[in-house]
Formats: sequence, C-alpha cells, structure tokens
Amino acid sequence: MKWIAVAFPVTVALWLGCYHLLPPLTGMDDPLARLCFALNCCCVAILLCFVTGIEAVAHERLRSPAIDPLAGFETPRLRINLRYLQHTLEQLMVFVPGLLGLAFYCSNGAAMRAVVATTVTWIVGRAGFWIGYHYGSQYRAIGAPGMAQSMIVLLYVCARFGHDVAGSAGAIVPLVLFGGIEAYLFYATRSSA
Repeated sequence: MKWIAVAFPVTVALWLGCYHLLPPLTGMDDPLARLCFALNCCCVAILLCFVTGIEAVAHERLRSPAIDPLAGFETPRLRINLRYLQHTLEQLMVFVPGLLGLAFYCSNGAAMRAVVATTVTWIVGRAGFWIGYHYGSQYRAIGAPGMAQSMIVLLYVCARFGHDVAGSAGAIVPLVLFGGIEAYLFYATRSSA
C-alpha cells in the first residue's frame, strides 16, 4: 500500500501535466479522426510496453539454455519478464477499448488531450510496474495507479454507453453491476485471519 500511496499522486500529476500542458489537438472534430488518433496511441503503448517485454524475453532466451522453453531453465529475471508480459497483455484488454471509447466520447481536440494523458500515464505506469518488479514483487505496486486509470476510463466509457442506450439508469447499471462483483470478490478473497 505504501508504494501505491507514493505512486498515486505522481500518476495524477503526470496525467494533469500532460492534459494541461499539451495544446488542443487539431483535426479532431470527426469521430473517425479521434478513433484513428487513439488507435495510434494504442500502437505506441503496445510498442513501448508489450513489444519491449517480448524482446526482453527473446533476448534472455537467446543468451541462455532457456532457448528451449520446455527445458525448464528460467532465471528469476526471465520469470519476472514473462509475468510482466502476461500482465501487460491482460491490462491491454482493459486499456485499448477504454482508450478507443474515451476518444469516441471526446468532443474536440481540447478534450482529446485526455487520450494522450491517459496513454502517457499508462506507459509510465507499466514501466514502473516492470522496473519495480525487478527490485521486488512489492514494488509492482508503483504501476497500480496506471492500472486503476484504465479501469476508471473503461467504467466511464461503459457508463456513457449505458447513458446513450437507456439514460441515467443505463449509466448506473454497469457501474452497480461492476461494483457488486468487486464487492463480492473482496468478500470471497478476504483473509481468514
């Protein structure tokens, strides 16, 4: 929790700094242009976070007996890189649709700064997670605010979509359902001590 508490204000400051220091993006009045821009942001995030993880694993395998993945030879560094890669793939499933939805719901180039800020923050959060993991599993928490940001963006997009479909009730339903599932998961996985 300590590292999340340290990383949270830094993440918020980074997001706000990106949002307020960037000039409004031009040519973003068309929804297709906004979606294409967000798709390009996704490409940058995938290149810097996912492809680098693939490369880290490949380089580690090429320089060790782990070239044969079935041999069972995995250094601690390779195991961390493999876990980072799996976790990043999972987080991309939250980040990408959320970012595309956010771009769709942005109304103009000024609002689209949120897409850039969200992308930069996510990339920095992934880097913090990865680097922290190599220092100790507790330091992975440095990346937690970036993961939370992706979930918040996805919740926002789902609420906006729900509102488009069924008004205020439609906006509330996915949030309540998700909140209920989260509450159950906290209850079901609580410590028995």
